[in-house]
Amino acid sequence: MKIELTKGDITKIKADAIVNAANSSLLGGGGVDGAIHRAGGPQILEECKEIRNRQGKCKTGEAVETTAGNLSAKYVIHTVGPIWNNDEEKCSKLLANCYKNSLKLAESLDVKTIVFPNISTGVYRFPKELAAKIAIEEIRNFESKIVEKVIFVCFDEENEEIYKKLLDSN
Repeated sequence: MKIELTKGDITKIKADAIVNAANSSLLGGGGVDGAIHRAGGPQILEECKEIRNRQGKCKTGEAVETTAGNLSAKYVIHTVGPIWNNDEEKCSKLLANCYKNSLKLAESLDVKTIVFPNISTGVYRFPKELAAKIAIEEIRNFESKIVEKVIFVCFDEENEEIYKKLLDSN
């Protein structure tokens, strides 16, 4: 899989699937989640409500998909990142599951290009350097004959610099 890095607005990136750093309610929120719901329109929220009615909340580390509404992507893959609580082992495992489960779901949807935000590094306060290491490691270790390209989209320069340094060092 090819890995790319860009800084900008995840809702403007062209890809088959955009990963949403959702909360467990799936009903929208702040940060990336709010931006995706605003740009994608009400169809995404309606589909999220249907998923909730069917299965309840989305558990941390799991992923579900909706169509992408007004976005240029075909799908939004909603994954719930962990809220950092200083339990590094548990939080790291849950964050790794966000990437693994999003990629597995992407494969099942025949997604060739997928875009990831910096999951859990905003209001969930996951340490940015550790989160980037986990994200890159999970992407590199995931073997796929379907997914061809992963794009990390950083909202701020701090995350962009961390990802750039880690991607260049390997």
